Amino acid sequence: MLFNSFAFLVFFAIVFALNLLLPRRAQNLWLLAASYFFYAAWDWRFLGLILLSTLIDYGAGLALGASEAPRRRRAIVTSSIVANLGILACFKYAGFFAESLRELLALFGVRVSDFALDVVLPVGISFYTFQTMGYAIDVYRRQLAPTRNLLDFGLFVAFFPQLVAGPIERAANLLPQLTNERRIGWEKIGGGAWLLLWGLFKKVVIADNLWPLVDSVYAPSAQPTGAEVLAATYAFGVAIYCDFSGYTDIARGTARLLGFELMRNFDLPYFTRSLRDFWRRWHISLSTWLRDYLYIPLGGNRTHPIRNLWLTMVLCGLWHGAGWSFVAWGVYHGTLMVLYRASLRWRERLLDFRSPGARRAWAFASVLITFQVVMLGWIFFRAETLGRAFELWSALATAPGLGLVAEWAPRFALLVLPLALLDGAQLLTGDLEPVRRLPWPARSLVYATLVLGIALVGEDFGEEFVYFRF
Repeated sequence: MLFNSFAFLVFFAIVFALNLLLPRRAQNLWLLAASYFFYAAWDWRFLGLILLSTLIDYGAGLALGASEAPRRRRAIVTSSIVANLGILACFKYAGFFAESLRELLALFGVRVSDFALDVVLPVGISFYTFQTMGYAIDVYRRQLAPTRNLLDFGLFVAFFPQLVAGPIERAANLLPQLTNERRIGWEKIGGGAWLLLWGLFKKVVIADNLWPLVDSVYAPSAQPTGAEVLAATYAFGVAIYCDFSGYTDIARGTARLLGFELMRNFDLPYFTRSLRDFWRRWHISLSTWLRDYLYIPLGGNRTHPIRNLWLTMVLCGLWHGAGWSFVAWGVYHGTLMVLYRASLRWRERLLDFRSPGARRAWAFASVLITFQVVMLGWIFFRAETLGRAFELWSALATAPGLGLVAEWAPRFALLVLPLALLDGAQLLTGDLEPVRRLPWPARSLVYATLVLGIALVGEDFGEEFVYFRF
């Protein structure tokens, strides 16, 4: 059941109406039932999988709460991590590793017959697996008391607004909201409705109208010019941002309408001055999860920070997909972030500007450079294979000519304009919801424009969100 579908609008209207009428304990039971129905609408067979993940870490939390022995506690949390990662590896990476092994053996002359593991990827598995695993680790670290209410914990895992593509919630943020009284006033309703509307606009108007441009260049049989590759890659960068942040906005908006506040997952990521800053603002729930549960346990900044940073980014790439192009994307970001970190002292001496004007100019140039670096990295992410990624990189330097760029430019500019206006307002005001502070006539005009854009320009409802594949 897609957020951008009429079925979801009907589903959510029913969930919202009954949620307002029920007391809190009944609300949680109702929301859990609705969440399981929502997930079953994708494939009911995977309800057993999400129930298994729920029981594994619910049980791990109780066992950790009942044990003081360090060795026993380590064994419990290790079992939780192995079970969670084992489930994830089985459903997401088994085919990738098997095919990679077959190709590796072929290099040494060992022939293995072609085979394929036809494993269906359960939607949202990467997100809820990390969420439940984070809970168990927090309890092990004594940063969180284990919850004894299975209904509340089940809802924490399966809460439908963020179940499929995040944000990856922390138990310390969401669990207390499940156990405490929730008040749904006009402020929450107004804020939730705005996020839902803006997220839907970004998805069906901006992202879905840019995908055909991207697909025409990235298709395996296409032979684009360098300018077309660059234009399509810029389009992809905007489209994936609008697609994924649009999902997050809808998730946060629907959750807010139900009385919850989910964490922010994006904070103007394309206005950053370094890749490090980019990852503090892009997919924040994943980057902070990797920092707290991978980078710091590896040693963080204390021991071998360069190695830890590079490994974290490579595994970040692998989290996004079972393919060497995703690994290459992680290597690309990790290597550049390592070089940036290693050159810090040299850059500080070289760029020791005394003039405020020069510092501002360099800050602006840093944003442009980082934006370009991020955009070029998207080639690895979008290309279906690593070989195709290198073909497109090669085309940037060897295939001259504008091709269809001049034809695409007006459409691209028109689609990007609303995003540029709102993101610019957010940047200038420091307010991530500036439209809601406008006088009501101006606010009403913006809302009406978005609704009209969705009705007239929006692609047909039912286009899947990109991050459902991860």
